[in-house]
Amino acid sequence: MERQSDSVHFGDFELDLADRQLRRNGTPVELGSRYFDALALLVANAGSLVSKTRFMDEVWRGIPVTDEALTQCIRTLRRALGDDAGSPRYIQTVPKHGYRFLSEVALENAPESAARKSSIAGRVAGACTLSGTLAGMLGGAVYGALAGTGGGATIVVLAALVGALGTLAGAAIGLGMAAAIAWRGRGDPALIAGGIVGGVVAGALGSTLGRDGIGLLTGEALGRVTGIYEGLVLGAAAGLAGWLVLRDDASPAPRLASVAIMLGVVAGLIIDISGGRLLGGSLYALQQSLGDTQLRLESIGAAFGANTFGPTAHFATAIGEGAIFVLAIAAGLLVLKRR
Repeated sequence: MERQSDSVHFGDFELDLADRQLRRNGTPVELGSRYFDALALLVANAGSLVSKTRFMDEVWRGIPVTDEALTQCIRTLRRALGDDAGSPRYIQTVPKHGYRFLSEVALENAPESAARKSSIAGRVAGACTLSGTLAGMLGGAVYGALAGTGGGATIVVLAALVGALGTLAGAAIGLGMAAAIAWRGRGDPALIAGGIVGGVVAGALGSTLGRDGIGLLTGEALGRVTGIYEGLVLGAAAGLAGWLVLRDDASPAPRLASVAIMLGVVAGLIIDISGGRLLGGSLYALQQSLGDTQLRLESIGAAFGANTFGPTAHFATAIGEGAIFVLAIAAGLLVLKRR
């Protein structure tokens, strides 16, 4: 069954049928009128074979042409789409019969587009918020179990407090990516910018609430904690993972999970080697400033042969936290995409 719409999205491309224009990430791609008609025919029948006869009847409209003209047309379309005939993502050759459009397409009628964008954006924000909450609760529970001296109560309190921070981070990054989707209408590289903006906001709020709030309540000056810089790096990694997940031609889920873990590890590594602090470093700063707490992060350092929460512990916890957070965001978006 043919699909009809004012605008069709596939991969990084938008086929605007009303304006007869192909765009890649918003940038027009030059395409002759006849070739545009051929692409529109393929997309309208995505997943189905389009015979050579149909191309001759509906694109050339009975004008006598050779098979070479159609071959040249397909070759030009592949070049415009960055496609490879040997390993096609978009246009597959069916020898002696015709061609098939492979990519999944998203249809967008003009009256429905605003509502559709808003719905997708809202669900992305919600998925990231929940993912951030779960990642934060997991991190807090792990630190409570490894470094807490108050038993189960410490685990529960840390899981709740860090879960709240994870909610803030996930919500801010999710809203940033949602804003990018509402602006662009789909998941594209603008998600990275959205993640960065959200991460910066989350870092600024988290640092202010943590450092200044504890200082106000205790009268103690808390050392450097997770802030704007750390939020920027994690937001960029989460935004990139979000873009890779939400692409129409996304890789299989196991590969995306591996990439998300790698991005989180790289983000944690960058933060650590540049002197930044994530949760472990912030908790150690809290322990040092307040002194009499039920946290003893030296126990984590002891696992690496140190008497304090030293550089090795900072490094290991930073890359671990980065991997968990980015993987949680990617997993949340994967679940959303499959629903």
